[in-house]
Amino acid sequence: MPDIIGTLLWPIKWVIEAILVAFHTVLTTLGLDPSAGFTWVLSIVGLVLVVRAALIPIFVRQIKSQRRMLEVAPQLKKIQDKYKGKKDQFSREAMSRETMELYKKTGTNPLASCLPLLIQMPIFFSLFSVLQEANKGQQGVGLLSKELSENFGEASLFGIAPLHDSIQSAAADNPVNVTVIVIAVVMVIIMTASQFITQLQIMSKNQSPEMKASPTYKQQRILLYILPLVFAFSGFAFPIGVMFYWLTSNIWTMVQQFIVIRNMPTPGSEAAFARESRMAKKRQRRGITVTEMEETPAVEEVKKPQQRVQPVNKNRAKKQTGNKK
Repeated sequence: MPDIIGTLLWPIKWVIEAILVAFHTVLTTLGLDPSAGFTWVLSIVGLVLVVRAALIPIFVRQIKSQRRMLEVAPQLKKIQDKYKGKKDQFSREAMSRETMELYKKTGTNPLASCLPLLIQMPIFFSLFSVLQEANKGQQGVGLLSKELSENFGEASLFGIAPLHDSIQSAAADNPVNVTVIVIAVVMVIIMTASQFITQLQIMSKNQSPEMKASPTYKQQRILLYILPLVFAFSGFAFPIGVMFYWLTSNIWTMVQQFIVIRNMPTPGSEAAFARESRMAKKRQRRGITVTEMEETPAVEEVKKPQQRVQPVNKNRAKKQTGNKK
């Protein structure tokens, strides 16, 4: 089984090593210490930026899938009401079958919100494998040479917190590496909080009443509390270097979700009403400006100079009077 997993992760590890080495080369060219843990941490952050940027199209598909879930929410509610109170096995199977048929017919997937996370998991475990092999001084599968691998494996923050250490390994050291434990615990808390906030803002602000009444909403409520616990327990065994990847990815997700909810909220949700209110205020301000411009008095037209009347002497004036008679 390990050989099969290693074979499946091989191409992902090759790409990860290539990105890490590329960022490490650029950073060292700019003058950073090639052996410093900070340099490798920045390389891991660069890896996150590349991966998450590549996942933007998948994130867009996720948003579209969530929109389709909104459209089928009333139909899901009808199926749920149809079998409400029926707990026999036949009714449960019939409800499950009709629900899956509806998903298939409309092209929706209730687990679409987990797709970016599921895609990242192989990348995450590949980075874990690269760091573990680097800790042993083993050459990478791609551009990570033996020298760079040893460099990566021996890198540490502040000179006392190795990137390959975890809470579990630091607690087993003699003496106990308190610095690693403190850094790891702080990162676990931030990761857990960021994940919880991301899910909470989706459920509290970006859900319509129809979606809150659907079975999907109940699944999301379960994930709201399960995913942070996964981060909390997983953080006990993962190295600090891998946790930097996870933390940066979580922050990206939180900011990205905030921007999407603010600018492209789910119709009928609290965020949609808030956006409409902001747009109405903008239109109102623009309307006042236009009104003020319309009420501004027009610039008076420049008066054309009247033709000057030539003075007439007395004799000529008398002749003109005589002619009139």
